[in-house]
Amino acid sequence: MSDPNLVRFRSVVAAALAELEARRQEVNDLNVFPVADGDTGDNMVLTLRAVLVELDRLAGGGDRTIDEIGREEIVESVARAALLGARGNSGVILSQLIRGAAEELASRPGELVDPVLIGAALAKGSDRAYQSVRDPAEGTILTVAREMAHRIVTELAHTPEARQSAYGDPTEQNEAIAAVLERAVAAGRDSVERTPDLLPVLREAGVVDAGGHALTVIFAGIVAALRGAEPPPLERRAPARVTHPEHQSSTYRFCTNFAVTGHELEPSRFHAPLETLGDSVLVVGDAATLKVHLHTDDPETAMRVFDGVGDVSRLDVADMRAQIGHRAARLAGEEDGAASVRTQCGALAVVAGEGMRELYESLGVHALDGGATLNPSTYELLAGIHEVPSEEVVVLPNSPNVIMAAERAAELSDKRVRVVASRSPQAGLAVAVALDTTREAEHNAKAMEAALGRVRTGAVAPAARDDGQGRFREGEAVGFVDDDLCAWGAPEPTLRSVLEALAGEAELVTCLAGDQPPLGPEQVRSLMPAGVELEYAAGGQPRYWWLLAAE
Repeated sequence: MSDPNLVRFRSVVAAALAELEARRQEVNDLNVFPVADGDTGDNMVLTLRAVLVELDRLAGGGDRTIDEIGREEIVESVARAALLGARGNSGVILSQLIRGAAEELASRPGELVDPVLIGAALAKGSDRAYQSVRDPAEGTILTVAREMAHRIVTELAHTPEARQSAYGDPTEQNEAIAAVLERAVAAGRDSVERTPDLLPVLREAGVVDAGGHALTVIFAGIVAALRGAEPPPLERRAPARVTHPEHQSSTYRFCTNFAVTGHELEPSRFHAPLETLGDSVLVVGDAATLKVHLHTDDPETAMRVFDGVGDVSRLDVADMRAQIGHRAARLAGEEDGAASVRTQCGALAVVAGEGMRELYESLGVHALDGGATLNPSTYELLAGIHEVPSEEVVVLPNSPNVIMAAERAAELSDKRVRVVASRSPQAGLAVAVALDTTREAEHNAKAMEAALGRVRTGAVAPAARDDGQGRFREGEAVGFVDDDLCAWGAPEPTLRSVLEALAGEAELVTCLAGDQPPLGPEQVRSLMPAGVELEYAAGGQPRYWWLLAAE
């Protein structure tokens, strides 16, 4: 890139990201190794996006040139941004490809970025990526990167005119680089075709390697940007067969990623203790910053490995069992195959009952199954936050018992997260309508908290045990307004009392019927005081016959 303007460099990265974004779901659907969790495209997109954000920061909103900023600062900042933004195996390996290439560029101050330097940078990136993996598997992105680099370096070694003059025409220089990278794309395409021969799990699933294919897509986008034309053609890949084999990491639940910052950090010393907690362990970085990835059932213990060593931050936890289930359902045609649309802010609600899930999702809110007791762990909440396709999230705990775990998850998450202290599913549902996906989490949280102040809640449930004061026996109806017991006895008069208490100053009462309530919808409507609208829906929640909210 002979143009000294950083905007030109940014445009190349942006084009690579745009090309990968356009084929992200295609890449996800190829993903079967090391776990068929269907997120390779997502993880590599996030890594590239972090690089783009860092370039914008370096540019400072102006037209600062590469020389003004300094090549060394640019490559160091870009490498660190890729490292911190990486998620999953594929994202971490891509970050190391970027880091190795950046190190090569930084080691040659003053040299023009021409085909020879591009070849050397790709070779260094490949070496760095291989070094990051304890047990490199052939037939993966590692193989594809190596063979792309080998093709460039070999061809340039027999091309005397490969080195370019710094005084040449910029368009001609860009075309020379594009021509070299186009040959790299062709080499990558050939390498991708061979990946099923090298990795049996790919052959059994009927796919090529997802990460390797994504790498060729990225380079095709770069070629397109350099030429101002369409990218080199790459075949659209069919998704993996649904009947994919089980892989070794299926025994672990959480794909866990976090950063560690400190002094004199040595990646290799942490591999052994982390491998006692799970598999697919990657620890990469430098003496000041590490990025850790592993599959484990115990993210908290994994983070404790770094107690006293450095500060842990940017935690991201994904539930691989849920991911594998969603992917299998999508490929079987049971779910919409369209990629989730990323927004500024999304929301996560803790729910119980399929009907309740559907009600929240109809409002654009992601639902996390909290079980019959509505009591998910901090790491289940983190996994739920991960699934929301936005970098900012509002969490609705929907139970007093979940608020503390939700706040802890918000502290740990690498996303910007706000917790709105909803104490019941019906209260959360009433305020979820305030979600504006185009606004920041802070704005949405304030709007929901204001709405929460205007909501009163009620509930009617069968008593779990006899009352110590003799007011009711096990199985009889008990009614609550907010947290206060206000009625008991038969279901009909108990529900009537709660509805009358809630309807006093309300315009609308929402009634969410649980699993097998003793009264039908019309019987419930007949108990509603005159002049107040009733909105009735099937929540399907356990334990409670009816959950009520008055606005």
